[in-house]
Amino acid sequence: MKLLLSLIIIFPFAIKAQDCQIKKETDQFTREPKLSTGFIPLQLCSLSIDADRKAFDFFFTLEGADRCFDDNSTVVVVFDGNKQKTTFRNSGSMNCEGLFHFTVRNVPETPFAVKRFSSQKISQLIFTGNNNKKPAVITLTPAQQQTFMQISGCIAADAKTLVN
Repeated sequence: MKLLLSLIIIFPFAIKAQDCQIKKETDQFTREPKLSTGFIPLQLCSLSIDADRKAFDFFFTLEGADRCFDDNSTVVVVFDGNKQKTTFRNSGSMNCEGLFHFTVRNVPETPFAVKRFSSQKISQLIFTGNNNKKPAVITLTPAQQQTFMQISGCIAADAKTLVN
């Protein structure tokens, strides 16, 4: 009876632990471990978060024609429930395929931006490219907000093991 009761108590925690589906692989060039969430569909775009011992790489692929980004392109992250915003610059190459990267340095203590992504819901992502400065506004649904928070938290927890 005690065993059954302890299994019932532990079961919800076991289910919660299985929600993280982080892919662990070895980088083909550096031979170092690398983590990836794979692509997660969001409103009008997809997101993949990769982590290695140096950085977290947030990689967005936006749908639509003429989504051009260069070094001066930005994304403004608007958090739900308040007027707080964070801006990131594109760290990827110049392209017109809707590919946008930004990186956050990986350190032994989880970086503030990644910690914030895993603890606060994001309501909008506003991408400003170089083509006509007309921003692409991505509004996340409540389910997508929760998914973004969850995957950010999962990869942040696992990425601590990669830092020397």
